[in-house]
Amino acid sequence: MIGRILQDRLGESFGSSFVLDHKPGASTTVGVRYVARARPDGATLLLGSNSGFTQAPFAYRNLGYDPLADFTHISLLYSSAYLLVAHPRWGSFERVIEAARREPGKLSYGTWGLGSTAHLLMLEMTERTGIEMLHVPFGGPAPALTEILAGRVDMMFTTFAPARAHVMEGRLRALAAPHDERLAAMPQVPTTRELGLPGFLVSAWWGLAGPANLPPPLAAALEQAVRDAVGRPAAQRLADEFGLLPLPLGREAMRDRIRRDLVQNEGLMRRAGITPE
Repeated sequence: MIGRILQDRLGESFGSSFVLDHKPGASTTVGVRYVARARPDGATLLLGSNSGFTQAPFAYRNLGYDPLADFTHISLLYSSAYLLVAHPRWGSFERVIEAARREPGKLSYGTWGLGSTAHLLMLEMTERTGIEMLHVPFGGPAPALTEILAGRVDMMFTTFAPARAHVMEGRLRALAAPHDERLAAMPQVPTTRELGLPGFLVSAWWGLAGPANLPPPLAAALEQAVRDAVGRPAAQRLADEFGLLPLPLGREAMRDRIRRDLVQNEGLMRRAGITPE
């Protein structure tokens, strides 16, 4: 969805077509590493997330890139609303907690990799409720959701957009939103604060970057094109519909967020007992 918001405006600004090339795997690090090694000519850009920039460094021993030194950061874009979604047989958050306490380790949850936002959110939830669940990592949100839809995995924390249609059509049940306020797009879903778990620390965000050493005039032009793209009324309507929350724009905002999250996530990973693999 964010790629669609950027695609047309970048094409208009630079007189060429921008193609979305999905490279999932290893908590998004496959795609991040690909861009880190690309030529700094603007032909290859990264629509990256906090997963690859600020969580993977604490989950993977041989990451193959430095989240600050190996990129030209162009701008933050959006953060995302999250949902805890489950197979419809789970009628409520309370039922999940009760079942997990009766049979520790039997219920399972999906993520898109060790140390991903989905993983950290679930670790925080299980720690604060005193339950044990089985972690089943996948290469991305889509295969994890497929297994939940089939009933082979029980639940996962996911960003709003991939789960939205499934929830609206009853194929998934939204149990909770890890936010302080109910989501405007799904006001029927209780927040974790209402369920007795206030103050979840982890949130997902996306930003645009290129390989290190992009020419400064090109980086500045890309930053301006991002500002133009997200400021369009059509982009704002899409963001509202799919639970995307605007973030401060610009290169410095993105670098500052990466630095801050690296410090926070190092503490979260340590408390969760996650060591680089």
